[in-house]
Parts: sequence; structure tokens; C-alpha cells
Amino acid sequence: MNYGFVKVAAAIPSVKVADCHYNTQQIIQQLDEAEKAGVEIVIFPELSITAYTCADLFAQQLLLEESIKALQQLVNASRDKEVICMVGLPLEVNASLFNCAVVLRHGKIQGVVPKIYLPNYKEFYEMRWFASGLHCDSNITLCGQEGIPFSPYLLFDTPSCRFGIEICEDMWATIPPSSQLALEGADIIFNMSADNEGTGKHNYVRSLICQQSARCLAGYVFASCGFGESTTDVVFCGNGLIYENGSLLASSQRFSLEPQLVVSEIDVERLRNERRINTTFAACRAANHLRTYRHITLDGPAPRPVSLTRFVEPHPFVPSGKELDERCEEIFAIQVSGLAKRLLHTHCRTAVIGISGGLDSTLALLVATRTFDKLGFDRKGIIGVTMPGFGTTDRTYNNAIHLMESLGVTIREISIREACIQHFQDIGQDINNHDVTYENGQARERTQILMDVANQMNGLVIGTGDLSELALGWATYNGDHMSMYAVNTSIPKTLVRHLVVWVAEHDVDATSRTTLLDIADTPISPELIPADEHGNIKQKTEDLVGPYELHDFFLYQFFRFGFRPAKIYYLAQIAFGTHYDNETIKKWLKTFCRRFFSQQFKRSCLPDGPKVGSVVLSPRGDWRMPSDASSALWLEECENL
Repeated sequence: MNYGFVKVAAAIPSVKVADCHYNTQQIIQQLDEAEKAGVEIVIFPELSITAYTCADLFAQQLLLEESIKALQQLVNASRDKEVICMVGLPLEVNASLFNCAVVLRHGKIQGVVPKIYLPNYKEFYEMRWFASGLHCDSNITLCGQEGIPFSPYLLFDTPSCRFGIEICEDMWATIPPSSQLALEGADIIFNMSADNEGTGKHNYVRSLICQQSARCLAGYVFASCGFGESTTDVVFCGNGLIYENGSLLASSQRFSLEPQLVVSEIDVERLRNERRINTTFAACRAANHLRTYRHITLDGPAPRPVSLTRFVEPHPFVPSGKELDERCEEIFAIQVSGLAKRLLHTHCRTAVIGISGGLDSTLALLVATRTFDKLGFDRKGIIGVTMPGFGTTDRTYNNAIHLMESLGVTIREISIREACIQHFQDIGQDINNHDVTYENGQARERTQILMDVANQMNGLVIGTGDLSELALGWATYNGDHMSMYAVNTSIPKTLVRHLVVWVAEHDVDATSRTTLLDIADTPISPELIPADEHGNIKQKTEDLVGPYELHDFFLYQFFRFGFRPAKIYYLAQIAFGTHYDNETIKKWLKTFCRRFFSQQFKRSCLPDGPKVGSVVLSPRGDWRMPSDASSALWLEECENL
């Protein structure tokens, strides 16, 4: 299975101006390279058969006739190839000359797309030679083949995708043809271009392609002229760019003197899912259905198996480099703004937080202190409650105390031991039986304490649970599951640690920084089971429920794109390489699917909390799911992996 991936390529051949024979041989060489690489669709630059910079030579009959002969060579070269090819040439139709893209496959010209918008300003002078294809919609005879569609309003259907074509300046138009092509179902837009270079222009071009692919919820493949074009007045750098919904997948080396073939895979399944859930896309299509587009079916065998060359991010919630700092700063600001609004709305100047010495409660405390500072409230209004229990270790207890001291909040210590012992006696629970009742009884006791302290102080209980725990249901119902405002509710576990470290490095004194960094290195645990004989944490969450980096990866692919278990498994194998073997990935994927469905009832009654990213499980916002939905289909597919 290809799981919706279509391997595409942007080719940048070397050219000689007006040398159709040389240019054609270069195209054939790259066509062979694309075929060997398993590329399904490849596009060459604008006017690639003649070169773009022929100027008034486009009026020479010899050049036009030779370009047709060259096209026939390419038709012949395509007969024994599976790859779909798009090349550019000047084409005379009804005594007018058009700048065209020609689609070839299996020795047949499948369609011809003329350029609509012809630049005729500054260094561009295309109206001197070419006519606009705006009103073209007919059939023509070319290279001895009759009935070839000739129109800018063509859609090409393959077994794996639907694509459309625009040419260079078309993309720069106020309403690009690609917008309508996408609304009519084109998954991928191909653009053959001849954009010349200029200071600052490259970033602008990339911005245009990025935004157009995002606006169209489409893949976008851009191939622009490179070395060999005339440099009489301008220089071409050879831009090959492949985007998917605003994300750059692959790019060429600029100003290379050598031919380049830029290859990547566009996830059409992902794009179609984005369009399916984006109601604005459907509404826009209904409002802008201005003409009928002709569909051309490209027959042939099913697509060949795709071997991914694109990078699969193992930690999709966690960006890298400078972007991580920017993301952390932005998320922290969103959390702070959300809590500030809730405190002002409720007229509360007191926040109550259970501090365990773990990552989640630490992040909640940091959010609270920043919020109080922003509002001009005294930090003593933050009541940090540490509640030692049967599994509390010295490391987490001391970190909790030290952090609260260094941050200057009010500290309360309330042991839950005696209360839990009494409770277990009341319900007849054997204290030596460390089952779910033993664990959840402690969690609910802690929540009861926090709620009652908040009532005492006329304050709010600030929730600490994170997105990963909500996805897995790794929280005690009406225990740590509940609060009065949950600041971490949409932050995954893999990102919580980075946020804590970011605050440690940017926003606290040296004493707090030391404690925060130790907390970030502490194993994740609810500490509901007694420590081992050395006083170390015995109950490690990831040993019980699975690695959070896997579960966050599963959650992102499942929720964000609606992928099925088989595709998630396939992507996880690539993303994590040899870090996890296939059986381990399969085991925890099954756990994820089982728990995600069975624990929905906890998410159906979540407290309020701020949305910070694209994956949120709030029943009032991004995720509405019946609590009694069956997981049978997903688990069956997991079993058959």
C-alpha cells in the first residue's frame, strides 16, 4: 500500500537557448532518472524544449517546427515509461502562439494547458510573442494525435491523485488558476515557471507557493528555469520546490550548474482529509463554481509502491531549533492569558495547585506565577499544596518544596496517608492490595483536599493534567481529572518537558532553574505505589502505558489527519527507525486505540482550559465523540498489522 503518498518531482535540466535537440536530450535523461526513482509525476520548467529566453526567436518558423519535432521525440521516449511528464513549449494554434504545458504518458499527449496570465512589465515581455489561453477550450491535433484537449481548464485523474497545471505568472495573479483547480478537486498543482532571480525575490516566491498550497489545501510542485538560460539581462537560479499544505518537503540547490531532480512524496490522503473537515473549503467551492472543467483520465497500472524520501517527524508536537523557543514562548503566553481571564472573571486572587514535584504540576505552577505577575497579584495568593502519600519519594517531595520556596508562593503540606488509611478501612479495602482502588483513592483524596482548600481561600483549583493523559485516559475520574481551570489541557507530554526547560532557561532565577532542570529529568510517575527499597520511584508511567513519544505520535496522526492504524504504524516505523522494533510499536498502538476509545467518558466532562495547538480533545471544541463508540474496527486493523 502507498497510504496516499504520491511520488512527484521537479526537474531542472540544463538548456541551451533555442537548441531544441540539446534540450530534449537533457529532458529525456532526467525523465529516465525520474522513472528509475519511481516518480509518478514529473514537471519540467516553462518552455523547457526551446528555453524561456528565446525572445523574438519565438517568431521564427524554424524554431517552432523544431520544437514540435522535439516534442515527438519526447512522446516516443515516454512510450515505455510509467512516469507522467509535463514539458513546456511554444505552440501555434489557429495562427496564435501560446506558451504551453504538455502532459505526456505512455506515448500519448494527454492534454495541453496554455498559460493564462502573460507578464508584460519590467523585464517581462511575453505579450509580444504569446496570446493568453484564457478563452481557449477546444481539441487540437498535435504530433499526429487527434482530439487532444487544449484548455487551461483541465484536470488530470490518475489512480492515485487528481492534478492541475498553472504556468509561472498564473500563480502571481490576484486569483490564481490553481485556486479554482483545487476547488474542482485537484490534489496537487504543478507549476512550470521561469522566475528570474533578484535580491529578496526568492523568499517572496517561496512565500507565495507556501501560502497558495496552504490556502488550497494542496500539494504544490514548482519547477523553474536554471542554468543555460540567457543572462543578457536576468539570471535564473533553478528553483525546484515541493510543498504540501504550506510545508516545504524538498527544494533544489540554487544557482547549481548541474541538472537537478527534486523528489518527494505528497500525502494526498492527508490533503483530502483536511478538505473534508474544512467546511470553508466546500462552501468556497459552492460559491465559486464558475465553469465546467474537463477531466482527463490517465489510464495505466496501479501506482508502484512508494518508498518515502520525505522526513517523518517522530515528535510532531515539538519543533526544533529557534522555532522551539518561539513555540514555547507563544504557548506559555496563551496559558497565562487564559488563566488571567478566568481569574479576573471570577474575581479570584487565589489559585490552589497540587504540587507533586512532577512535570505537569510544575508547568501549572509556572503558568500561575507568570499570570499573577502579569495581573499585579501577590504570588502569596498562589497556594501550592504538597500532599505526600504512600508512593512519594524524597526527590519529588524536595523538588516540590524547593520550587515553591524559590518562586515565593504559599506552601501548604497536607499528608493524605491517614485520610486514605481511614477511607480504606471504611470501605473495606486491604491497604496491602495495591490495585486500582488503592491508587484512585489517593488521587481522589488529593482532589478533595484541593477543592476544599480552594473553598476555604475563595480561590480556583488549577488543573495540571496534560493532553497525552487525556488521550489515554491516564487520570483518575473525578480525581486529578477534575479542576476549576485546566491550564495544561491541550499540551502533550512530549512538549511539557520542553516548556519547563524553556522557563528554566528564560524566566527564573538560578535556584529555581536548578530545581526545574532536575524535575525535567525525573521519571514520569503518579507515585501511587510505594517506592522501592532504595527510595526510588517504582511506578513509572511509561513502563505501564507505553512511551509518551509513541503515544503523542499516534495521537497526532490519528487526530490531526484521521489516519488509520495501518498508516500510523507505517509512519511510526519510518519515524522511529531502529529505536523501537515493529512489535513494540504495534503493542503500544493497540494500547493507544483501545484506551482512546474506552476513556472518552473522561474527556466528555473536562473542565475548561485554553487551546494552544491544532490537537485538542475538548468536547466543546475540537473533539466530539460518543463515550460508547466501538473501537472494534481500529483494534481489528491493529491485530492484522
